[in-house]
Amino acid sequence: MFITRTLKKTTGEDNKKTEMFMTANRSVRTGLTASAVISSWLWTTALLGSSFVGYDYGIAGPFWFAAGCSPMIVFFALIGVSCKKKIPEAHTSLEVIRIRYGRVAHVVFMTLCLINNIFASANMLLGAAAVISVMSGMHIIAATFLLPVGVTVYTFVGGIKATFLTDYFHTAIILIIACYFSIRAFTFEEVGSVNNLYDLVKAAAQRHPVSGNHAGTYLTMTSKSGILFGILHTCSNFGLVIMDTSYFIKAFSASPSSVVPGYTIGGIAYFGIPWALGTVMSSIAIGLENRPSFPTYPRRMTSSEVSSGLVLPYAAITIAGKGGAAASLLMTFMAVTSTLSAQVIAVSSILSFDVYREYFKRSATDRDIIRSSHAGVIFFAAFSAGFSTMLHYVGIDLQWTLYMLGVVTCPGIFPMVFTILWRRQSKAAAILSPILGMATGLAVWLSTARKFGGSVSVSATGGVLPCVYGTVASFLSPILYSVVITLLKPQDYDWSEFKKERLALEKLDTPDSSTLHSLDTSILENGDKHLKSSSVDAKNLKKWTRIAFFWTVATFLGHWVLWPLPMYGSNYVFGKKFFAAWVIVSIIWLWITTLVAIFYPLFDGGVQQVLVIFRRMSGKEASIEGKNGTPQEEPVVNEAGKNEALPKGSLDQK
Repeated sequence: MFITRTLKKTTGEDNKKTEMFMTANRSVRTGLTASAVISSWLWTTALLGSSFVGYDYGIAGPFWFAAGCSPMIVFFALIGVSCKKKIPEAHTSLEVIRIRYGRVAHVVFMTLCLINNIFASANMLLGAAAVISVMSGMHIIAATFLLPVGVTVYTFVGGIKATFLTDYFHTAIILIIACYFSIRAFTFEEVGSVNNLYDLVKAAAQRHPVSGNHAGTYLTMTSKSGILFGILHTCSNFGLVIMDTSYFIKAFSASPSSVVPGYTIGGIAYFGIPWALGTVMSSIAIGLENRPSFPTYPRRMTSSEVSSGLVLPYAAITIAGKGGAAASLLMTFMAVTSTLSAQVIAVSSILSFDVYREYFKRSATDRDIIRSSHAGVIFFAAFSAGFSTMLHYVGIDLQWTLYMLGVVTCPGIFPMVFTILWRRQSKAAAILSPILGMATGLAVWLSTARKFGGSVSVSATGGVLPCVYGTVASFLSPILYSVVITLLKPQDYDWSEFKKERLALEKLDTPDSSTLHSLDTSILENGDKHLKSSSVDAKNLKKWTRIAFFWTVATFLGHWVLWPLPMYGSNYVFGKKFFAAWVIVSIIWLWITTLVAIFYPLFDGGVQQVLVIFRRMSGKEASIEGKNGTPQEEPVVNEAGKNEALPKGSLDQK
């Protein structure tokens, strides 16, 4: 909140303006975009889930968790740059749906996006509240309701820019703690080295063979349950990305030249977090579970403790005592508040732009939309806490929501992608295919749960196989429905129709409305006297589209096909040297990610901005906001080389 106020005073960033509150004036640079993308996937699920799938499936679990995240983050670079090119003034993905297909499709996709946000938030809160309750003794419902409070306050005040800034600080803290665990694990006297950890994990497999793994060992990628989880997790995460309006908001908030590199760097860097953290901490839990230093000794962890996400905090307590408990608690808190902020701002954008502005007040002003956004922030924070409480009392935990998410998040993926990339998809296909896909997924999920579990209960519907079948049905069936319905009467949409719709509430910098010009994060050049434009022409956007497509294919093939599948098919069991290399490379990747997330935003204009802000705060340079809070005049050099006085912060500045 202090930073938000300081930025308003020194650089003129006014969060009472809708474009600033919702899209940060579309000028966030590559470094901060990459950091925000990494943070967007630093869910409590990623930290806790990657550890418990490692405990359940062995070395394959954390790898498939990571491989199920990075390809779709990179893929979103393609979606994001396509949106920047075709509809640069949009605030949410739902505005794109409404303009192309009308209000019926708009309501259908709005419902799907809200379902996505509700279940994603519940997934985060259930895991975080369980860990906080066990670590601190706080009642789990108190934790569930208190977690969104701080998020509500800073999101209410700062909007999307506050989300970007807190993403940065929270991500830095989480990654520093993760790096600490990666060192502490091998300095703990009962482990001592990577080779000793290998021996501990190998011995654990002798005591408790893993069902479905080759030779019953934890030390193999040939894990039937592991690869099923990989399929499930990959499909689910495509839904969580494409149907989450917060990803579109962050793409619209980035400058055009920052979308592709930001999402590509962020997606590839993110891979190392669940891979390294999940591998190290699950191996610690597996190997030391029979030692007095483990919190549950002499018994093993119960299935309820594992599914609630307690593998990571128990491993942290084992290697670092109370300090480990505090570190895991802080890490969980940072993760849930950071990612919940993105969910809150996403839902508030839907309620303000897609509900209030579209159906209640078409002539809504900045003040009206900001007020409705504030109401949306408060409403969704309270609703998500209440919904999570309901799930807790019916016996649903982190594992259940992690496994079944894809059933409800996947039906809209391809209809949404086709809306942005395929001009032929018809209105009927866009409306019917996600509805039919949802029905198909639910039917397959519940019927297979009854088949394999004997009943439609919480335990049966939370099984791996029913969730895999249901998720794949929800993921793939809309492709068939959309293509078949489209072939009956295809559309030939003219992409230029998007630009005819005026969506931004502030004046645009260019006649073709292709970009917005912003004061807040533009880097001052020529001795910090003039502003550098962030506009990118159509030719460069086409270039970025090709680059995004290349990295999308390369990341999927690398992380999902060429690397893991040969290891799965070969029935390879890790030797001591290979395990050591596997762990060390994952830790190196984690440390590189930490450097990218913390230092890249600083080198990419952050330091220069801080210096400008410091000079203005100290009075060495005039601030944007005058004594009475009004914009001051600043001489600006025009094309003829003459000085002109333009209002500071004006979007007409050059």
